[in-house]
Amino acid sequence: MNPKQNRGFTLIEVLVALLIFSVGLLGMAGLMVVSVKTNHSAFLRTQASFLGQSMADRMRANMGQIAAYAGSYSSSTIGSDPCPTGGTCTPVQLVARDRATWSQQLVDSLPNPTATIACNGAPLGTALQAGAAPYGGLCTLLIQWDESSLLRGTQGGTAASANAVPQTFAWVFQP
Repeated sequence: MNPKQNRGFTLIEVLVALLIFSVGLLGMAGLMVVSVKTNHSAFLRTQASFLGQSMADRMRANMGQIAAYAGSYSSSTIGSDPCPTGGTCTPVQLVARDRATWSQQLVDSLPNPTATIACNGAPLGTALQAGAAPYGGLCTLLIQWDESSLLRGTQGGTAASANAVPQTFAWVFQP
């Protein structure tokens, strides 16, 4: 065999191997992107769960005022602390403080959040037991936020809205 006929054959082998390796790396990069997005989705769902539990605990701590917690929560319900510095809060002031604080936590933890709380009962017991008696109904907590989608293309007509998919955390509990 003539050595001049085999020249350049190893260069073609290296280029083919490099092409195959590059395609494999692109596949791994795609898997990493999907992994990061699904990990962030799980993080947001966990945040919503923690926030829901936090509000349920706040409501349990102020049992006589549970009806006052019902309503909508968003960036517009963020407010200042109604309790004096170092002083004690009345149960009504505590509701206002909890609503403002929890609204701020929603905005800090989730993208474009809204929440609603609806309760269908009343505290049990007499007026003397208000705040200490159990609650005789159920409350529904809904937290909604926007989350980026793994889907490509347009879902809502514009490229910006194509990435935002509304997510909901729903919980029915007895305070």
